[in-house]
Amino acid sequence: MIRFLDLHKINQRFEESFKSAFSDFLDVGYYILGNQVSAFEDRFADYCGTKYCVGVGNGLDALRLILEAYKEMGKLAEEDEVLVASNTYIATILAIRQANLVPVLVEADMSDYNFKLDDLPAHINERTAAIMPVHLYGELAPMDAINKFAKDHGLLVIEDAAQGHGAMNSEGIKAGNLGDAAGFSFYPTKNLGALGDGGAVTTNDRQLAEIVRKLRNYGASSKYVNDLKGLNSRLDEVQAAFLLCKLSMLDEDNERRREIATRYLNGIRNDSIILPNYSGSHDHIFHLFVVRVADREGFIEFLNSRKIGSLIHYPIPPHRQKALPEYKMLSFPVCEQIHEEVVSIPISPVMSDEEVEKVISALNDY
Repeated sequence: MIRFLDLHKINQRFEESFKSAFSDFLDVGYYILGNQVSAFEDRFADYCGTKYCVGVGNGLDALRLILEAYKEMGKLAEEDEVLVASNTYIATILAIRQANLVPVLVEADMSDYNFKLDDLPAHINERTAAIMPVHLYGELAPMDAINKFAKDHGLLVIEDAAQGHGAMNSEGIKAGNLGDAAGFSFYPTKNLGALGDGGAVTTNDRQLAEIVRKLRNYGASSKYVNDLKGLNSRLDEVQAAFLLCKLSMLDEDNERRREIATRYLNGIRNDSIILPNYSGSHDHIFHLFVVRVADREGFIEFLNSRKIGSLIHYPIPPHRQKALPEYKMLSFPVCEQIHEEVVSIPISPVMSDEEVEKVISALNDY
């Protein structure tokens, strides 16, 4: 059986360093917002090329805290509108809603599963205040065009970089440093995944970083001194230690993912399977390798028969979710087609060449 994602095998490579890090953690005896979190924040900011990184509880909170901080700074107000891709994961939209802002869903582009850029102007009005591009599946959103659009309309640019760790543009600028601020997730399945939940905010804005630091810890500026109405959303000290162990291998792991993706793209020859577009650059880290098929149920049954794992990212678009009834009357034909056809096939840095060839052979036999 070729598992969709073998997390045990991925993390097994770091077991000795994990044990050493945990032993150090026990010896120090400082369990919340200690040296490991500070060290990871410094290292991850340096990795992304930003001045600041603030570790938080998860990726959803990272996005929400950015929005809440901008409200504290007077750059956003409640009921302001945020443009977001209609085919993103629901967490992107929940973050906006939880900050008492209004997500405005934009139709998807079938070529890169991101914003349909030509549709953005139609959604601009006096309440539009921000745009939240998503580096979906590990591919950078078209940030040059989005940043130009945002500048022309006076919008904040907040990256949902939950799937984009290490993706970089042609100038070598990484996800997390391509907008005004970015939210990351370190959920275990991510390219840089913890062994539990975790997230981070990156930015070059000192004031924003300072406010997020307060908001993540009950709004406190110091112990028992609360300046803001904050949350409890702190990156765990143990998870920060584990992330530090893994960060040094992130670029190498991303390169292996690109290598496997290139082999898939060169080797899979089947008109019944639509492969992702890929330029061969570092703008894609292939957090997921997503194909599209007309008969998804039949395709997954075929993969199961060949003992190849798969997942659907994601079966139901946000505007069709029971949790968001206010969007149920909207229609996004491209988005809906994407959600009906996508299937993610195995890709990870620990896949063997033999496993990759078995996947290619199976898909060619479909």
